[in-house]
Amino acid sequence: MAEEGSKRKLGRPRAVERLLVAIEYPERALNADGSSTLRVDGKEMLVEESAGRIVLSHVLTEDDSLFPTLAAYAAGRMLREDATLAHGRQSAFLWQDAPADADDRTLVRLFETFADSCDWWRARVDERGKTGAPEISEAVIRP
Repeated sequence: MAEEGSKRKLGRPRAVERLLVAIEYPERALNADGSSTLRVDGKEMLVEESAGRIVLSHVLTEDDSLFPTLAAYAAGRMLREDATLAHGRQSAFLWQDAPADADDRTLVRLFETFADSCDWWRARVDERGKTGAPEISEAVIRP
C-alpha cells in the first residue's frame, strides 16, 4: 500500500514534465514538490500540478500599493486572455491553468498565451514604476 502511494506521488508531476518537453524547455529539473520554476525573459514562472490541473503562475510585483491600479485593468483583460490577476502571498500575481491531461499542443498554447499575458502585465508594472501613473494604451473597463 505504501509503495502504491509513492507511485502516485512519483506520477503526480507528469503534466509538468510533459509541458517542459512540449515547449522544449532546456532544463527539465523538478522541485521536490513536483513543480518547476522556469526562467522566461529573465523572469520566473512557476509550473505546478494541482487538483487535476496544470497551473502556471508569475509574480508581477510585491508592491501591494500597485494592486488597485493593476486590478483596474483586469475586467478588460478578461475579454482578451485566460490569465487571471490575483493577490496573495504578499504579491500581485498572474495565473492560468488547463486540465493536467491536456494534449501537448494545448500545453504549448497554454504556455505561449500565458507568457504573452505576463509580458503585457509586466509592461503595466514597469510603466507604473517609471511614471508613477500608468499610461493607458487600451480601454479599461471599470466595474
